[in-house]
Amino acid sequence: MNQILQLFRRLSIAQRIWLAAAALAVLGAIAGLAHWNQERDFKPLFTGIAAEDAGPLLARLREGTVEYRLADSGTTVLVPSARVAELRIEMASAGLPKSGRIGFELFDKANFGASEFAEQVNYHRAIEGELERSVMSIREVEQARVHITLAKDSLYSETRQAAKASVLVKLRHAAALSAQNIAAICQLTASAVPGLSPDQVSLVDTGGNLLNRPRANAVGDGTAATEATLDYRKSVEHDLQAKIAATLDPLLGADHFRTGVSADVDFTSADQSEELFDPNKSVMVTSQHTQDGPALPSASGVPGTPSNLPRPTSRPATGSSSYSRSTENISYQTSRVVKHTRLPQGGVKRLSLSVLVDHTLRWEGNRRVIEPPSAEKLKVIKDLVTAAAGLDTNRGDQLVVEAFPFESTLMAEPVNLNPPAAAAPPPSRFAMPAWLEKLRGRNLYALIGVGAGALIALVAGFVVLRRRSRERRRKVEVAAAAALEAGKPKPITPEELEREMEDKLAERTLESARQEAEALMALKIPVVKTKKTEVLTKHIAAEAKKNPALQAQVVRTWMRG
Repeated sequence: MNQILQLFRRLSIAQRIWLAAAALAVLGAIAGLAHWNQERDFKPLFTGIAAEDAGPLLARLREGTVEYRLADSGTTVLVPSARVAELRIEMASAGLPKSGRIGFELFDKANFGASEFAEQVNYHRAIEGELERSVMSIREVEQARVHITLAKDSLYSETRQAAKASVLVKLRHAAALSAQNIAAICQLTASAVPGLSPDQVSLVDTGGNLLNRPRANAVGDGTAATEATLDYRKSVEHDLQAKIAATLDPLLGADHFRTGVSADVDFTSADQSEELFDPNKSVMVTSQHTQDGPALPSASGVPGTPSNLPRPTSRPATGSSSYSRSTENISYQTSRVVKHTRLPQGGVKRLSLSVLVDHTLRWEGNRRVIEPPSAEKLKVIKDLVTAAAGLDTNRGDQLVVEAFPFESTLMAEPVNLNPPAAAAPPPSRFAMPAWLEKLRGRNLYALIGVGAGALIALVAGFVVLRRRSRERRRKVEVAAAAALEAGKPKPITPEELEREMEDKLAERTLESARQEAEALMALKIPVVKTKKTEVLTKHIAAEAKKNPALQAQVVRTWMRG
């Protein structure tokens, strides 16, 4: 401690301040690291919980003396990572979180003192809570709110009210509902509420955007076109165009025809009743027959056994008549047929189709020849389109097939199937061997790379040998100097003498090559105004830059000759 105090007293005021600041910084860093190490151990227990669910959840955690943290504006609860699974099971057994409003668990506990109005309100709340849970189970939906209005029945039609529903959804980040998802949410809500149709469901997001547009029916006599009718008409025309294109593609090619479809669709709906009478056909409805004649014998006399014997006793005459009459009447009625027909919406009243066919293009040398399709080909196209589109001339369908040259056909460039051969290179002054010319023609870049690599290897080897010879010479000189100082003669071995001679010969060879290259570069060729001389001069200059040793050898050969 005395040594530390003495060391501290020797420090200046500035050094003491810096030392204190460094100590505080180290202590703060250690504390921050410890806090970070403790906080990073917290993992999410639940994310995206509602505000009404966070209260019971936090109260349950406080009862269990569990340390927790809140994040994301209170929508995420963090707990120590070692207890995440345990706490999730514990909270699930307690029914937490409840995911917004509660559903039919409202009726788990019987409330005998509740009035009918309270039961109806609870039923209303339960339906809304269950629908919210169902909508939130969709992957793109983070939160949902559902409000429904039940249907109101009445004896009077003026006071009846249909069921309605409103759905507010909060989508996840970078998520969007497709048209199929929107229709599914509307259908799900309508199916859960009695008397509710999907058209009476309004779906809105938290940005205030109406996601589903109700289909407005045509007003008046049904002649006003709505968005739904236009979409249906476009779909019919698109299907017909796709069918015609699939039929004509193998025959003409995708870029050699164009089709247009116009569909007149009837969106009116009606019920039609028809009763037909056929005068040529009649059916007997009733029959009555009348007949006149003597009456049939009937039993008479005194009741008893004598009157029933085979030979009865004589009976006294009576005053009854023996005449009878029968009548028959027949009624006929003509046949009758009763028809009840319901006309659906979206029936096609009339179709108008047009097909534009391109002309055929061919080349005769450099001359463009455009030929129109033949009449037989146009007839085949017309028959195919008629069958593919299901045209009916009785209802006024129309088909027009015309042939005109397209702009791409008129502006097409001639295709040269035999391109001109590449221009031959200018004749070289120096002939190369046949194998070298063949290799050069196949892969010139590979030849250049191999030559450059060989040249670099030679230069590197020469530099290494030069350095080794200098090192040997320096060692010999050091040894000679040491021998002279010691009064001994310079030791020269035959090997060292041979190496010294080789070094001198290498230096002379390099010096002669350098002088020849300098002479070649200093050589000026007189300027000749002929084109051949200029080409030859440029070629020699380029070759001299690439391989000066070869050019020096050539010049040396010329001079000797």
